Amino acid sequence: MKKHQFQQLLEYIVNSEAKQLGDFKATAQIAAELLSQQINVSSVVVSALSAETNTLEQITRLCLGVNTSSASVIRPNPGSCTNFIHQLKDERHISAEFCGDDSRLVELKPYYQALGIISVLEVAIRINGHLEGILSLERTEATEPWHDSEVQLCSQVADQLALTLATQYGYEKDERLTLFLSAAEQSDQIMMVVNLASDCIEYVNKAHADLTKVPRERVLGRQVQSLDFFRQYPTLAALVLKKARIGETSEEEVNLVRHDGSPYWMRFSVKRFISERGNHFALVNAEDCTEQHNHQSELLRLAWRCGLTGLYNRTHFSQVLEKAQKGHLVLIDLREFKRFNDTYGHANGDIMLIEVARRMRHFAEAHQISEVARIGSDEFGILFENEEDEIFIEHATERLYKQLEVPITIGIEQIEPKPALARVDLASIEQQFSLLTCADIALQYAKNKQGNAIQVFNSALLNAFKEDAQIERDLAVAIKGRQFELYYQPLKDLKKQSYIGAEALIRWHHPKKGVLYPGAFIDIAEQTGLINDIGSWVLEAACKQLNLWQRHQIDISMHVNVSARQFFSGTLFEQVWELVTRYRLKPHSLILEITETELMEDIRSATNLCHELAALGVGLAIDDFGTGYSSMRYLKQFPISKLKIDRSFISDLSVSHESREIVSAIIAMASALNISLTAEGVETKEQEHFLAEHSCHQAQGFLYSPALRVSEFGQFLEKSASIH
Repeated sequence: MKKHQFQQLLEYIVNSEAKQLGDFKATAQIAAELLSQQINVSSVVVSALSAETNTLEQITRLCLGVNTSSASVIRPNPGSCTNFIHQLKDERHISAEFCGDDSRLVELKPYYQALGIISVLEVAIRINGHLEGILSLERTEATEPWHDSEVQLCSQVADQLALTLATQYGYEKDERLTLFLSAAEQSDQIMMVVNLASDCIEYVNKAHADLTKVPRERVLGRQVQSLDFFRQYPTLAALVLKKARIGETSEEEVNLVRHDGSPYWMRFSVKRFISERGNHFALVNAEDCTEQHNHQSELLRLAWRCGLTGLYNRTHFSQVLEKAQKGHLVLIDLREFKRFNDTYGHANGDIMLIEVARRMRHFAEAHQISEVARIGSDEFGILFENEEDEIFIEHATERLYKQLEVPITIGIEQIEPKPALARVDLASIEQQFSLLTCADIALQYAKNKQGNAIQVFNSALLNAFKEDAQIERDLAVAIKGRQFELYYQPLKDLKKQSYIGAEALIRWHHPKKGVLYPGAFIDIAEQTGLINDIGSWVLEAACKQLNLWQRHQIDISMHVNVSARQFFSGTLFEQVWELVTRYRLKPHSLILEITETELMEDIRSATNLCHELAALGVGLAIDDFGTGYSSMRYLKQFPISKLKIDRSFISDLSVSHESREIVSAIIAMASALNISLTAEGVETKEQEHFLAEHSCHQAQGFLYSPALRVSEFGQFLEKSASIH
């Protein structure tokens, strides 16, 4: 191709009306037609890359001498050809005489094959180094390699397409700026822009004049010190300006006076921003809050009351408790109220709270008690201030419990509240502990009780609380000091009579208390948030060990328990992905276990995360199955690979007809859903025989082995293999 033909083609594109107007689609069509006339190709394709949706939109496709139906074949999106996209971002172009043999284009091979493409020239359309699209020349017949002149021409055409896109973006940006300015002018909220270098007011909208009664022309272009705020609050105003200059945000409410003497309240925020040219400005947003302050006296009157129930609130109740010297505090909590709220809706939840408050108020009136409060979402408090004897308080507390247990009619349903009560004798409390803290300690025990959920606070509970606090402190040290070790309990395939998996179980080598099992510290780790650090360590240690087993040709799966807090932390997927990649774990060899109750805490998030993990080749098991709230609908919704029957059903197999029926039903359900099933806590041959006879897939428990150290586990597998 001659040089002047190059120039003519490029000049035609440069001078086209489409390019001048920033019409990318029309310019792409012109470029495709001109290139097809100058270069021997079968088709020319121009595509635009969307960074927001990570998709490749075909702008134009010009086909020469091929079946027109091929125009319906679309190039793969970036998500399915990441290596190809990365290469185009780093390089200017990719040319291939035989694209089927080129490793750089392996991700596009199905596309090329579908159209019979043999040779391609892929050219990046870039703006300031960022990939914005692709210019593609395709040949269906083998010809000579791409000439440097052809590559150079296509690169220059791609540059013109990039300039067209830049022009289009510029026009769109101008239109958005006009739109934003119009919106700002229509806003009821004050918007002001101050140049922090000159203190000059560069912009202010109409809302400022509406509130302050100062015309815009007396503000715009003036020094910021001329504003009412600076004249009436010079010290505060100077501080706000100083904070803005160093990048700190300010939020204030001030009472100002207009030039006619009328007062008004204004709430404002000041935040620094930096323009593209590096200039510093302050964005001021302000609004009239006079009405709110005019109602302040009414708000103060209501400050001590719960707006929903009419009872005293926590603030008032806490102040009363601080002054109280004698009496008894009773704390009430509604168990499973959050689940009720999620199931029946907040409106029905409010109905329940209002009825509970009514019953408590009636109880208080009958016992001449003045201090009754709602001190939390579903938590209430009563203070017996009179010197009543222990027996009277005990009977009164039981009467209150029974009154709160009575079913509540909500709509057409009878709902049974599930109260838990804690009672504290004020005189028995050590000075360094608050009454509410002690009541909360007792309440946690009450919530776990069977039958009457009433717990009296005593020294034993306090000592247990202190021990838990010490364990919490020791846990923080243990995480840093590597005091944990994983033990492994084998899982047996009942049909093959071989061991096919291991469950990783943590042990804590406490420097003073010796080896501690999870039951001694996991609940505390959950409550304090330390479970995330512990869970991360367990997951990595288990994956590392699984990698070692796989390298030694030991074909077993690794089961790892994941807490609800860790599961919903928002970082589990990234951590698992990193570990699976780093240790090159075989697909489905890592199985994460979470209890069904925890899984149901957030159905939507859990479903999304389960599908993401399953896509990584990670198995998912529901632990302690049968003890929670799962349903067939949710089991079908989650990509579950395994259910683990809770040990409480297995331990009762020989004595409980009900447990046998439940286990049989679970096995049948798992079979219908094609889900693997493991029975936990198998301890007798009789239990194993029942499970095998009913086609349960796997079992684990002391019948086979307790959890073992890694060296002992290896010996166990070797011994088992030699037997079989």
